[in-house]
Amino acid sequence: MAITTRYLLEIPRPKMGQSDAHAHGQLSQRHLDWLSRLPASLVYRDEVYLCHATPAADDVYWLEEVLPDGHVHLKPLADIEAMAQGIPQPLILCGHSHLPRLVQLSDGRLIVNPGSVGCPAYEDDQPVFHKIETGHPMASYAILEKADRGWSVQFRNVPYNHMAMSRLAASRSRLDWALTLASGRI
Repeated sequence: MAITTRYLLEIPRPKMGQSDAHAHGQLSQRHLDWLSRLPASLVYRDEVYLCHATPAADDVYWLEEVLPDGHVHLKPLADIEAMAQGIPQPLILCGHSHLPRLVQLSDGRLIVNPGSVGCPAYEDDQPVFHKIETGHPMASYAILEKADRGWSVQFRNVPYNHMAMSRLAASRSRLDWALTLASGRI
Protein backbone atom coordinates (compact mmCIF):
# COMPACT_ATOMS: atom_id res chain seq x y z
CA MET A 1 0.00 0.00 0.00
CA ALA A 2 1.19 3.53 -0.71
CA ILE A 3 2.42 5.63 2.18
CA THR A 4 0.21 8.49 3.24
CA THR A 5 0.87 11.14 5.81
CA ARG A 6 -1.90 10.05 8.14
CA TYR A 7 -0.65 6.46 8.19
CA LEU A 8 2.67 7.75 9.48
CA LEU A 9 0.93 9.74 12.20
CA GLU A 10 -1.97 7.54 13.26
CA ILE A 11 -0.79 3.93 13.08
CA PRO A 12 1.55 2.74 15.86
CA ARG A 13 4.95 1.97 14.32
CA PRO A 14 4.89 -1.74 15.33
CA LYS A 15 1.63 -2.14 13.36
CA MET A 16 2.89 -0.35 10.24
CA GLY A 17 3.81 -2.17 7.08
CA GLN A 18 7.48 -2.45 6.23
CA SER A 19 7.57 0.62 3.96
CA ASP A 20 5.60 2.87 6.31
CA ALA A 21 7.77 1.82 9.27
CA HIS A 22 10.92 2.59 7.29
CA ALA A 23 9.59 6.01 6.26
CA HIS A 24 8.54 6.76 9.84
CA GLY A 25 12.03 5.86 11.07
CA GLN A 26 13.52 8.50 8.76
CA LEU A 27 11.50 11.31 10.35
CA SER A 28 12.28 13.37 13.42
CA GLN A 29 9.63 14.69 15.79
CA ARG A 30 9.94 18.04 14.02
CA HIS A 31 8.97 16.36 10.74
CA LEU A 32 6.06 14.52 12.35
CA ASP A 33 4.82 17.77 13.92
CA TRP A 34 4.96 19.47 10.52
CA LEU A 35 3.09 16.59 8.87
CA SER A 36 0.41 16.70 11.56
CA ARG A 37 -0.37 20.30 10.60
CA LEU A 38 -1.05 19.44 6.96
CA PRO A 39 -4.71 19.29 5.93
CA ALA A 40 -6.25 16.06 4.63
CA SER A 41 -7.46 18.01 1.60
CA LEU A 42 -6.83 21.46 0.21
CA VAL A 43 -8.41 23.93 -2.18
CA TYR A 44 -5.91 25.91 -4.24
CA ARG A 45 -6.96 29.35 -5.56
CA ASP A 46 -10.64 28.37 -5.37
CA GLU A 47 -10.15 26.30 -8.54
CA VAL A 48 -8.30 23.10 -7.64
CA TYR A 49 -9.32 20.53 -5.04
CA LEU A 50 -6.51 18.25 -3.83
CA CYS A 51 -6.57 15.08 -1.75
CA HIS A 52 -4.55 11.88 -1.49
CA ALA A 53 -7.15 9.32 -2.57
CA THR A 54 -10.75 10.52 -2.06
CA PRO A 55 -12.24 13.33 0.02
CA ALA A 56 -13.30 10.79 2.65
CA ALA A 57 -10.44 8.28 2.77
CA ASP A 58 -6.74 7.90 2.07
CA ASP A 59 -7.01 4.22 1.19
CA VAL A 60 -9.84 4.09 -1.36
CA TYR A 61 -9.27 4.42 -5.09
CA TRP A 62 -11.31 7.23 -6.59
CA LEU A 63 -10.95 6.33 -10.24
CA GLU A 64 -10.28 2.60 -10.12
CA GLU A 65 -12.35 -0.34 -8.96
CA VAL A 66 -10.91 -3.62 -7.70
CA LEU A 67 -13.07 -6.61 -8.60
CA PRO A 68 -13.36 -9.62 -6.26
CA ASP A 69 -10.93 -11.54 -8.52
CA GLY A 70 -8.29 -8.77 -8.13
CA HIS A 71 -8.66 -7.17 -11.54
CA VAL A 72 -8.38 -3.39 -11.48
CA HIS A 73 -10.24 -1.24 -13.99
CA LEU A 74 -11.85 2.18 -14.41
CA LYS A 75 -14.66 2.70 -11.91
CA PRO A 76 -18.16 3.46 -13.30
CA LEU A 77 -18.69 7.18 -13.85
CA ALA A 78 -21.67 7.29 -11.47
CA ASP A 79 -19.48 5.97 -8.63
CA ILE A 80 -16.70 8.47 -9.41
CA GLU A 81 -19.21 11.33 -9.53
CA ALA A 82 -20.82 10.29 -6.24
CA MET A 83 -17.48 10.85 -4.49
CA ALA A 84 -17.15 14.27 -6.13
CA GLN A 85 -20.47 15.58 -4.81
CA GLY A 86 -20.04 18.82 -2.91
CA ILE A 87 -16.75 19.69 -4.62
CA PRO A 88 -17.39 22.73 -6.85
CA GLN A 89 -13.84 23.19 -8.16
CA PRO A 90 -13.40 22.50 -11.89
CA LEU A 91 -10.17 20.55 -11.34
CA ILE A 92 -9.76 17.76 -8.81
CA LEU A 93 -6.36 16.18 -8.16
CA CYS A 94 -5.97 12.83 -6.45
CA GLY A 95 -3.45 10.02 -6.27
CA HIS A 96 -3.20 6.78 -4.32
CA SER A 97 -3.41 4.33 -7.23
CA HIS A 98 -0.22 5.70 -8.84
CA LEU A 99 -1.85 5.25 -12.26
CA PRO A 100 -1.86 8.35 -14.48
CA ARG A 101 -5.50 8.90 -15.37
CA LEU A 102 -7.92 11.65 -16.39
CA VAL A 103 -11.69 11.37 -15.98
CA GLN A 104 -14.11 14.04 -17.14
CA LEU A 105 -17.30 14.20 -15.11
CA SER A 106 -20.64 14.73 -16.81
CA ASP A 107 -20.68 18.38 -15.65
CA GLY A 108 -17.26 19.04 -17.23
CA ARG A 109 -15.12 18.89 -14.08
CA LEU A 110 -11.88 16.95 -14.41
CA ILE A 111 -10.35 14.48 -11.97
CA VAL A 112 -6.65 13.89 -12.54
CA ASN A 113 -4.28 11.37 -11.01
CA PRO A 114 -0.80 12.43 -12.16
CA GLY A 115 0.80 9.05 -11.47
CA SER A 116 3.86 8.44 -9.32
CA VAL A 117 7.50 9.32 -9.11
CA GLY A 118 9.30 6.29 -7.74
CA CYS A 119 6.53 3.73 -7.19
CA PRO A 120 5.47 2.37 -10.57
CA ALA A 121 4.02 -0.90 -9.24
CA TYR A 122 2.84 -2.43 -5.99
CA GLU A 123 0.64 -5.09 -4.44
CA ASP A 124 -2.19 -4.37 -2.00
CA ASP A 125 -4.57 -6.59 -0.08
CA GLN A 126 -7.40 -4.07 0.31
CA PRO A 127 -10.21 -4.47 -0.62
CA VAL A 128 -8.87 -7.78 -2.01
CA PHE A 129 -5.41 -8.77 -3.19
CA HIS A 130 -4.52 -6.93 -6.39
CA LYS A 131 -1.58 -5.54 -8.31
CA ILE A 132 -1.07 -2.07 -9.73
CA GLU A 133 1.50 -1.92 -12.52
CA THR A 134 2.34 0.95 -14.86
CA GLY A 135 4.51 -1.32 -17.01
CA HIS A 136 7.47 1.09 -17.01
CA PRO A 137 9.91 2.46 -14.41
CA MET A 138 9.71 6.11 -15.46
CA ALA A 139 8.55 8.97 -13.26
CA SER A 140 4.97 9.95 -14.08
CA TYR A 141 3.49 13.39 -13.57
CA ALA A 142 1.05 15.80 -15.15
CA ILE A 143 1.27 19.38 -16.33
CA LEU A 144 -1.97 21.27 -15.83
CA GLU A 145 -2.66 24.61 -17.47
CA LYS A 146 -5.74 26.74 -17.26
CA ALA A 147 -6.92 27.80 -20.71
CA ASP A 148 -9.88 29.83 -21.95
CA ARG A 149 -11.99 26.69 -22.39
CA GLY A 150 -10.92 24.98 -19.17
CA TRP A 151 -7.99 22.95 -17.98
CA SER A 152 -5.41 21.38 -20.28
CA VAL A 153 -3.81 18.17 -18.97
CA GLN A 154 -0.56 16.71 -20.30
CA PHE A 155 0.77 13.49 -18.83
CA ARG A 156 4.52 13.08 -18.81
CA ASN A 157 6.66 10.00 -18.28
CA VAL A 158 10.34 10.78 -17.93
CA PRO A 159 13.35 8.59 -17.32
CA TYR A 160 15.36 9.04 -14.13
CA ASN A 161 18.01 6.93 -12.44
CA HIS A 162 15.49 4.31 -11.34
CA MET A 163 18.19 1.63 -11.18
CA ALA A 164 19.96 3.55 -8.39
CA MET A 165 16.70 3.45 -6.44
CA SER A 166 16.28 -0.24 -7.28
CA ARG A 167 19.76 -0.98 -5.95
CA LEU A 168 19.03 1.04 -2.80
CA ALA A 169 15.85 -0.97 -2.19
CA ALA A 170 17.76 -4.23 -2.69
CA SER A 171 20.48 -3.08 -0.26
CA ARG A 172 17.73 -2.60 2.33
CA SER A 173 16.37 -6.12 1.80
CA ARG A 174 13.38 -4.93 -0.21
CA LEU A 175 13.71 -7.16 -3.24
CA ASP A 176 10.02 -6.60 -4.03
CA TRP A 177 10.55 -2.85 -4.33
CA ALA A 178 13.82 -3.37 -6.20
CA LEU A 179 11.96 -5.32 -8.89
CA THR A 180 9.13 -2.82 -9.23
CA LEU A 181 11.49 0.15 -9.36
CA ALA A 182 13.54 -1.59 -12.06
CA SER A 183 10.63 -2.61 -14.27
CA GLY A 184 7.29 -1.03 -13.33
CA ARG A 185 5.97 -4.56 -12.91
CA ILE A 186 5.49 -7.06 -10.09
